[in-house]
Parts: sequence; structure tokens; C-alpha cells
Amino acid sequence: MPQASKASRALQITAALAVLVAAAALLNPSAEQHRKRIQDAVAERSPLAGALGVGALAAFVSNYHSVGLASYTSIRGRTVSVGFMGMVFVLDSHKDV
Repeated sequence: MPQASKASRALQITAALAVLVAAAALLNPSAEQHRKRIQDAVAERSPLAGALGVGALAAFVSNYHSVGLASYTSIRGRTVSVGFMGMVFVLDSHKDV
């Protein structure tokens, strides 16, 4: 492979990585997105808990942490949800809270 072609390929890869990192930073879920997803997950897993507002309480007491490209919420030191690229995933660890 010619030297110019290798340099061009490296530049393309670098540009693609820069776009991915920028997208991840811009799409990092907010605290409100985490709280809404926690409420929804609790209501899905237990309609009674959802009706009693357990999800809202869990979302209210959760602590939001952003690490730039991703984010997470925790309750009493336990990770409850993780977020990346606009998506939030609620972990089962909140069942013990």
C-alpha cells in the first residue's frame, strides 16, 4: 500500500472516531432521561409499585453522574441506570433499594 494511501486511511479513521466521540458527548442522556426511564422500568416490572409511585421515589433519590461520553445514576452507592448515545438502560440492582 502506498504511503499516501496509508495516510489517507489513517485520516479517515481519525475523522470517524472524532465524529463518534462528538456524537456520544452530544447524545449523553440527561438526569431527567435517567429518572424517566427508572420510573418506567419500575412500573413495567410491577404495576402496583408504579401506581404507588415507587419509581418516582427511586428516581428522585438517585444521584446522576456524567463521565462525558456516558452517564449513570446511583442510589446509596449502587448503580441503577447507565446511559450512552441517547439510550438509558435500567439495571436490576435497584430491586434491592
